[in-house]
Amino acid sequence: MEAQAQGLLETEPLQGRDGDAIDSADFSSMLSEEEKEELKAELVQLEDEITTLRQVLSAKERHLVEIKQKLGMNLMNELKQNFSRSWHDMQTTTAYKKTHETLSQAGQKATAAFNNVGTAISKKFGDMRNSSTFKSFEERVETTVASLKTKVGGTHHTGGSFEEVLNSTAHASSQNASAGPRQTKDEELQC
Repeated sequence: MEAQAQGLLETEPLQGRDGDAIDSADFSSMLSEEEKEELKAELVQLEDEITTLRQVLSAKERHLVEIKQKLGMNLMNELKQNFSRSWHDMQTTTAYKKTHETLSQAGQKATAAFNNVGTAISKKFGDMRNSSTFKSFEERVETTVASLKTKVGGTHHTGGSFEEVLNSTAHASSQNASAGPRQTKDEELQC
């Protein structure tokens, strides 16, 4: 008997087809005239209450806007506050903290790796500079510069480091460039 009662009393919510059946059913024929009048009066009362609530809500929204204006709050300030609050909320999440920590560690490792590469390159340049090949090249450049200076009429400068030779050559080149345009051989011959 209990199983039959369970079948008759469904506890499931109405399905789409059940709702359609209820919508298409005509209950007005089952209501007495007195019940119809009561329902119509209740319907009018509900519509009036809804209208009143809408008016009250509208008045409260206007009052809210006035208060915000008096306090100097505007849409831009609210957006900034919402953004700040959202940013803070996001920063306090576990996922953000883990991501931030991971990226921070990766940045530290990358910085250390770049420092190691820079140190290795500097060491290689130092080793290269101390090599016999570079010393030989440096001596040749010094000799060439010294002979050029002698031929051009500059001071005869023997010895000196590679950097001194390069600096003196660069200085001489800049003086020649600042002296103005050079005359060609044809112009020199016409003088």
